[in-house]
Amino acid sequence: MRILFTGGGSGGHFYPIVSIAEELNSLAKEKKLLGLELFFMSPTPYNPGVLFENGIIYKKNSAGKLRRSANWWTFLPNFLDLFKTGWGIISSLYMVYMLYPDVIFGKGGYASFPVLVAARLLRIPVVIHESDTVPGRVNLWAGKFAAIVAVSYKEAAKYFPATIVAHTGQPVRKDVALPITSGAREFLKIENDVPVILVLGGSQGAQKINDIVLEGLKELVEKYAIIHQTGKNNIAEVRATGEAVLLSSIHKDRYKAFDYLNVLALRMAAGVASVVISRAGSTIFEIAAWGLPSIIIPISEKVSRDQHSNAFAYDRAGACEVIEENNLTTNILASEIARLVSNESERAKMKAAAKAFYKPDAARLVAEEILKIALGHEIEK
Repeated sequence: MRILFTGGGSGGHFYPIVSIAEELNSLAKEKKLLGLELFFMSPTPYNPGVLFENGIIYKKNSAGKLRRSANWWTFLPNFLDLFKTGWGIISSLYMVYMLYPDVIFGKGGYASFPVLVAARLLRIPVVIHESDTVPGRVNLWAGKFAAIVAVSYKEAAKYFPATIVAHTGQPVRKDVALPITSGAREFLKIENDVPVILVLGGSQGAQKINDIVLEGLKELVEKYAIIHQTGKNNIAEVRATGEAVLLSSIHKDRYKAFDYLNVLALRMAAGVASVVISRAGSTIFEIAAWGLPSIIIPISEKVSRDQHSNAFAYDRAGACEVIEENNLTTNILASEIARLVSNESERAKMKAAAKAFYKPDAARLVAEEILKIALGHEIEK
């Protein structure tokens, strides 16, 4: 039995795929299924080590990106990417035919398009998952022929046929979903009596959030320890600026800047954090799994409608406060942090709402549907 995964080149697409693969491997052991083979087809492997750990074989294809903004400076990249997409469809069609998987699981994004075209032409069953409240173009198209559409937000269900859509929630890796409290402050070298603020800008970081945090850093470390995930491209600049800002501060050791938090460091940070500051991507579901109060700062609506809509859907659940990027200032952020840290009853409400929002069985539910379809397809073959 072969399952082929495909999705874009971001953590928001990659790690839900990994969590579903974990569950498929577990189900195969439970049901004593022999010969389960898992594959991931995308222009980049994103994290080859994680693929290897989960027994997922990587297959490289090609895909072009269609940029939404119709400006003169996007015309040439869009034009060139048409050829990438064309070659991606041809090469993916050949590779998918040679693999001939029983099910193809698509996470969305431009990288999944060539594989899903191949699935359509070869009549291979498709399962897709949509992480946002407003589906992307590839998933909207694939939803017209998919066997099952799983959605993270109930608001996304209206975009797909009611007979095939299921509100499963967002698959989150089991290890990431469990915060570690024991020894976390020692591991992160943080004083016992200081509230901790965890700042997550996503896998690529968030320049606007980084700038605002650094601008108010000297005042923030007077009251809090700051664990700041900056993104790999920003770490050198952020550390240099942080050192300069805190040069005369007696609390300079309270600022911890990381380019990327590995699983252990992330779980430790989640275990001690009082408040999380984050973008409105898939990290929302990790925060919900941790049951932590949060301040969500979506990317500007002009740039990303889905993040804006995601943030307010989470806010309506009572699990966070939203600060729109256009309104974000050092004073507003500091004031909101102080309000949440000092208001235990408000934080308790947010914790309960976050836990209620999180669906811990999401990966399992999707994996069970994939397996059910795969077994049926295998019999047909």
